[in-house]
Amino acid sequence: MERKIKLLIEFDGSSYHGWQFQDNGLTVQEVLEKCIYQVVKKKTTVHGSSRTDAGVHAEGIVAHFTTVSKMTEVEFLKAFNSLLPHDIVIKEVSVVPMDFDARNSAGKKIYRYTILNRHYSSALLYRRCLFVPFPLNISAMRRAKNYLVGKHDFTSFRAANCGAKSPVREICKIDLIKKGDFVYLIFEGGGFLKHMVRNIVGTLIQVGKEKIKAPDVKRILDSRDRRQAGPTAQPQGLCLVKVEYAKSRKSLGKGQ
Repeated sequence: MERKIKLLIEFDGSSYHGWQFQDNGLTVQEVLEKCIYQVVKKKTTVHGSSRTDAGVHAEGIVAHFTTVSKMTEVEFLKAFNSLLPHDIVIKEVSVVPMDFDARNSAGKKIYRYTILNRHYSSALLYRRCLFVPFPLNISAMRRAKNYLVGKHDFTSFRAANCGAKSPVREICKIDLIKKGDFVYLIFEGGGFLKHMVRNIVGTLIQVGKEKIKAPDVKRILDSRDRRQAGPTAQPQGLCLVKVEYAKSRKSLGKGQ
């Protein structure tokens, strides 16, 4: 009997061209599918909850696949982790109902962008944060982010090659947390356009550098013009923290 298997995955994206199969480089999806083939001896497609860009990390991306294998959840977990490279780890394996879909069943997604804001970088953390050696006006950044919360047309913050049919997305919440030398921007929403979070971060950094005034973020949003917003922040600071699933929760829109 065919079963559907749900995976909770953590990975360091530094060595990968994102989650989804690419012609020009190795991806997390490709590595996982090769691993599963070694275990179940059958070519298997893995469906992910989100597409991540090259260099972006994940603490809790979700995926699913179907199989007739009778292996237990614990056996799958041990087998996969024994074969995967050290920068990809399966945290949980569970059997789920056949109508579960890692992407289409997803509700809220939580992303975190990490900025290291001091005069020197970090030899240990340079792959996990964006180094900004200039002073940042944190109060202005906090004011600016509030203009982006809610349901909006985010054309000004989408990649030029974004394939989404609609630029409208809903950001439920943006938190800005300053902790020592680190600034954390945490985004919660139902889905995000290609490069949307990184483009927002790049714009907020410009606000922090006082090159853009906080109220101008509302004008940039309303302009629906990518040229008005700041540069795309580098990928290594971005991490998909969590994907939430709840049967009673209405879909907030599918995206990255």
